[in-house]
Amino acid sequence: MKTARLFVVEGQVQGVGFRFFVERVATDLGVNGYVCNRGDGSVEVYAVGQEAVLEQLREQLERGPRAARVERVVERPAPLRNYQTFSIEASR
Repeated sequence: MKTARLFVVEGQVQGVGFRFFVERVATDLGVNGYVCNRGDGSVEVYAVGQEAVLEQLREQLERGPRAARVERVVERPAPLRNYQTFSIEASR
């Protein structure tokens, strides 16, 4: 059964290719949703997929690309929305 999660990734995660990294990982895992930069310097990830797959995504978010420095990943349940793909969205 699919579920949805909202992740907020904090640290040095903007300007280091983090959104492109997340888009690639999510697409490879078959996760739908979006990634975007937030005004506070963090990155927001809305993800829809199987629970086990979302755990794999979280592990990758905690690592990030080489140029990033992830300090914290905050995760919370989110309403299930009907995303067909995973995309990079405009900053919020």
